[in-house]
Amino acid sequence: MFLRSLRTAAAAASLAVLLMGSASAQTLEIATDASPSGLDPHLATAFATILINGNIYEGLTAIDTDLRTVPALATEWTVTDEGKTYTFKLRPNVAFHNGKVMTSADVAASVRRVVNPQTGSPLASRFVVIDTVETPDAGTVVLRLKEPAAPLLSQLASLAVLPAEPGVDLGRQTVGTGPFRLTQWVPDTFLMLEKHAAYWEAGLPKLGALKFNIVPDATARQVGLAGGTYHLIPVVEPAIAQTLQGRPGVQVQNTQDLAYTLIGINTTKPPFDNPAVREAINTAVDRSQIVQAVLFGRGEPGGPLSPGLKDWAVPTSEFPCYRPDAAKARQLLQGAGVTLPLKVTMNVIGSLPLAVESSQVVQAQMNQAGFEVTLNVQEQGRFIQDWRASNFEVFASLNGGGVDPDDYLYRTFRTGGSTNVFKYSDPQLDALLDRARSTADMGQRQALYRQAQQALACRGPIAHLTYSTLFAAHRQNVEGFTVMPTRSTRSLRSASLR
Repeated sequence: MFLRSLRTAAAAASLAVLLMGSASAQTLEIATDASPSGLDPHLATAFATILINGNIYEGLTAIDTDLRTVPALATEWTVTDEGKTYTFKLRPNVAFHNGKVMTSADVAASVRRVVNPQTGSPLASRFVVIDTVETPDAGTVVLRLKEPAAPLLSQLASLAVLPAEPGVDLGRQTVGTGPFRLTQWVPDTFLMLEKHAAYWEAGLPKLGALKFNIVPDATARQVGLAGGTYHLIPVVEPAIAQTLQGRPGVQVQNTQDLAYTLIGINTTKPPFDNPAVREAINTAVDRSQIVQAVLFGRGEPGGPLSPGLKDWAVPTSEFPCYRPDAAKARQLLQGAGVTLPLKVTMNVIGSLPLAVESSQVVQAQMNQAGFEVTLNVQEQGRFIQDWRASNFEVFASLNGGGVDPDDYLYRTFRTGGSTNVFKYSDPQLDALLDRARSTADMGQRQALYRQAQQALACRGPIAHLTYSTLFAAHRQNVEGFTVMPTRSTRSLRSASLR
């Protein structure tokens, strides 16, 4: 009897292990619209890359679903010297995907790589405030700043920690600390991320693998999800979201997107160096029409900051140029000495449907207001190449926002900013942005960013268009995934299939 009980218990234990192994070996099938053009986390900032890298790389901090800054590779930190010295205690026994244990030397090398001008990182402007990086021991990093930096802790979430000597081509291969590691990439077909068995957080990830299937056609993604071929579409177009609502076995989530559609303007290309011409573009655009025609009413006209940033965003009703007026736009062009119609070539990123559809509406609106717009729809790699080189008159795209105004405004609009591809320069705005990032007083920062938004909205180098409701859709047997305003897929580490 005793022997039989032992055998029964052993069998039950073996079955439990088998079931646990089966659960952890599950693969989440994800459908996404575009293949990344590169994977270097310090260089590639397109949505297609961020979607993948958010599961592979980590920073000292992270942003949670409530947009709060939380510990990640650092367990704690202290701030002294009136906000100019940050000391981070690193999480012990964190392993990179190549088996190497992370130390302070890796963090220091990552910071120095991002701020090095030779790297050309779009993230550099966020961290130029760092004067020195010290590593008193393997588990401690000290950042000494040139001046206080209110947004630094949240921005460190975007600085992926790499090994000091990665030993791989970071554009095509990866070596992070995250819950999943890249094991296969078939360009324009799929990327396979498998569970990082030595991940530092106990019990995570719950899934055995993530398979990112590249499915450019939105209808094909919809049909695949409805039929069970795919478990998750992390970003769903508003029209498709409407179709999927109420479908058996499908759940749709939504939140306010921090990303925005925009028309970018090169201020070194006459006549776009004239603020009146940029104001004419803003005056020609009817953002409410774009919300209805492209977003099916599920969005809002967009200013320089997302309405999701309730403590920061200025209502668009306060921007005079946001009252569309084709006749006034013509007057502005004529007052600037422009011969009508003003011929414009607009580069459009072809991999983002919201950008393509928005550009088509904007084209019609501008053509009624004294412009003659030609759309140049480009594949993602070519568009990014021209964007980085400032090889455009104007462009239409979709850009990501951050949880602090400095995330976007400083790198984009300050003279010499790391993503100021518009070559825009305004000394008064520079002074506002410098003061806003160096003061810790919330009320003062709000006042400064209000002035910055008012300066940029009509005559800046961007015509901000819309902020949409962000949708994600998944099968009902997917648990633990949460759509985030930042478009982060960080919650996949906690996701499972039941």
